Amino acid sequence: MAGNLTFDQLKEAVAAGEIDTVLACAVDMQGRLIGKRFLARYFVESAYDETHGCNYLLANDIDMEPVPGYKAASWSKGYGDFVMKPDLNTIRNVPWLEKTALLLCDLKDHHTREDLAHSPRGILRRQVRRLQERGYLAYFASELEFYLFSETYDSARAKHWQNLDTASPYIGDYLIGITTKEEGVMRRLRNEMEAAGIPIENSKGEWGPGQEEINVRYAEVLEMADRHVILKNGAKEIAASEGKAISFMSKYNYGLAGNSSHIHNSLWSADGKTPLFYDKGAEWTLSKLGQQWSAGQLKYAKEFTWFLAPYINSYKRFQSGTFAPTKIMWSEDNRTAGFRLCGEGTKGIRMECRIGGADLNPYLAFAVLIAAGLAGIDEKLELQKPFVGDAYQAASLPEIPKTLRDATETLASSKMLREALGEEVVDHYVHTARWEQFEYDRRITDWELHRGFERY
Repeated sequence: MAGNLTFDQLKEAVAAGEIDTVLACAVDMQGRLIGKRFLARYFVESAYDETHGCNYLLANDIDMEPVPGYKAASWSKGYGDFVMKPDLNTIRNVPWLEKTALLLCDLKDHHTREDLAHSPRGILRRQVRRLQERGYLAYFASELEFYLFSETYDSARAKHWQNLDTASPYIGDYLIGITTKEEGVMRRLRNEMEAAGIPIENSKGEWGPGQEEINVRYAEVLEMADRHVILKNGAKEIAASEGKAISFMSKYNYGLAGNSSHIHNSLWSADGKTPLFYDKGAEWTLSKLGQQWSAGQLKYAKEFTWFLAPYINSYKRFQSGTFAPTKIMWSEDNRTAGFRLCGEGTKGIRMECRIGGADLNPYLAFAVLIAAGLAGIDEKLELQKPFVGDAYQAASLPEIPKTLRDATETLASSKMLREALGEEVVDHYVHTARWEQFEYDRRITDWELHRGFERY
């Protein structure tokens, strides 16, 4: 939970006229920043303690439509407020916006001031506390992929999202020459995120025309989730200011690579100095603890897939031969598997979960990976032997759920997640998933019109 400004520094910057706007943000179910823009002097005078928002913001869909059927908020309950409690440890300047600072808020019940059980940041906080009780610190890192377009969001909308001009006309995976042409946005993104206290290790071209990958320095898990959501929001704002557009859709085009969010995770001692996954004498140099943690993630992968792939579109990404996984298996260094061991033989040894798309909510995704890892430790699971070969062609391997419907029903019946997250939380997000499916099932797609308007 480390911004790059203290509250005292913020007050000094406001008094000096260097900051005149404070964004007090929370995170919604979709992983987006929601909140208010404060005139800075009012924030430092009073709103630093708390502000409020309508509780429908954790009971709506991606279109901001209030969704019927939630227990936490509804028309019958009047859609009241929740408390937005600023986390003053997360204050950071926002270099791409003039004289602006940003911080994140935790969401609490308006009457009891207790954490909202279904708040994404609160869900992850509870899993962090479970780690702390055992003397563990989790380091996570998420690699975000996205497409950069030589379009504005308005021009893309006018084209009905079809025949869009990507920032590069052909695949430039790792090619320096092609990504030089994209530096107008990417250089700003690296440097301005760094200046906002979000250290960017590198960016590179990915396996699609105009597709980018950006790698944020690993961090304690809650801080990493904070970095992730601010990066996504800032990337779109920076691109828009350059007359460009960015998409984090899992699969925006059937014929092109999807956008992933690979998640690297490992456990360390509470002081962050001793890697608990590294054992030079163990098989694969992965400690018994690390093997149990990884075995838990493998065992429960089907049950938590929805949290890594929360939309209809998310499941279009799981296609053979696209570097997106289709099977639940781990390997030592194999990009066809759902889980990949990285950093073998070093203190940086970690497991990479390759299931998630760039459309995931990092707080929820990180939370369920922790829950599954801890279940593996508690159950003293043994890690199976690593897979060798082309996992796409291995018919005997367990499959990642193929559809949102499959993933939803698997989540609904998960005893492990109900125990780790709570019945109320799982029911809330199962309802979210079922609403997404319901909305899709009753809509007419362009594919249906193209295929059937004349031919049926």
